[in-house]
Amino acid sequence: MSILFEELVFGPIYSRRLGKSLGINLLPQTHKICTFNCVYCECGWNPENTAEKTKLPKKEDFEKALEKRLKEIAGTTEEPDSITFSGNGEPTLHPEFADIIDITIRLRNKYVPKAVISVLSNGTMLHKEEVFKALSKIDNNIMKIDAGTIDMIQKINMPNVEIDLNRYIQNLQRFNGKVIIQTLFLRGNHNGNRIDNTTEEEISLWIDYIKTIKPRKTMIYAIDRSTPEKDLEKLTVAELENIADKVRALGFEVECFG
Repeated sequence: MSILFEELVFGPIYSRRLGKSLGINLLPQTHKICTFNCVYCECGWNPENTAEKTKLPKKEDFEKALEKRLKEIAGTTEEPDSITFSGNGEPTLHPEFADIIDITIRLRNKYVPKAVISVLSNGTMLHKEEVFKALSKIDNNIMKIDAGTIDMIQKINMPNVEIDLNRYIQNLQRFNGKVIIQTLFLRGNHNGNRIDNTTEEEISLWIDYIKTIKPRKTMIYAIDRSTPEKDLEKLTVAELENIADKVRALGFEVECFG
């Protein structure tokens, strides 16, 4: 069973990574729109028929919805730790994403100044300078790298856009450490293909990316919710910690979420 977010602004809900999280969904409420089609995505598979033009919320509607909700929860027990862009797919696909980030920063500062702003992204829009600059302004710029080899990335993330892994790593370097890398470790099968980003080769190359990017933090985690591909294995906390220790030994901060 997939989880779709049916409001532009939703929650707060509890996030194991971000605490009390006020969610933002800039994408349709009825289906996912994403440049990836990850085997583990809680929102399910991308729809097969995308011919119909999709209406996305305008920045003016977003501003009204966010300000209304922040007024309601500011100073209450629901005041969020994070205002979090995730929702039904890739948030940076919204054509007004940069302006929306500026609106969010202004309203956050006005109503809930202690909250951080977080964006969960697969990074496929980093080639757009306005997206890169917007992500550079926020507190938690959380980018995905789910494997070491492009072959395993293709199997896990199943992108519907061309992925130049070297260019992607270079774009992540441009943040000068103001970036968090998130990785979901798993094993399983999909469409007759073996999926395993925990092999020695995958982890070694993935660690090389961490060394190159020098993120301020790395978040590694295991499957936590329902996945569209059912033949997947949830890693143990001990397995995650073993991977994390390899990165910590290099002086980088790592958080594990089993």
